[in-house]
Amino acid sequence: MKVSIRVKPGSKQEGIEKTDELNWIVKIRAQPVDGKANEGLIRFLAEHLQIPKSRIAILKGHTAKTKLVEIEL
Repeated sequence: MKVSIRVKPGSKQEGIEKTDELNWIVKIRAQPVDGKANEGLIRFLAEHLQIPKSRIAILKGHTAKTKLVEIEL
């Protein structure tokens, strides 16, 4: 499944909001420095969806706030 995710790094609380089935807004604590936000996003999604981190990949948007993420369920 491919999902468009708008990331809000540096948030006080982590959370996920689904605007629809394939468009999500994810708040993470990690700062957007040296790939920490991408790592934090993958960690958060893995915990939230209860799947291994290896099943989540960022396809596009490594340096952007909007990312295309592939999730193998």
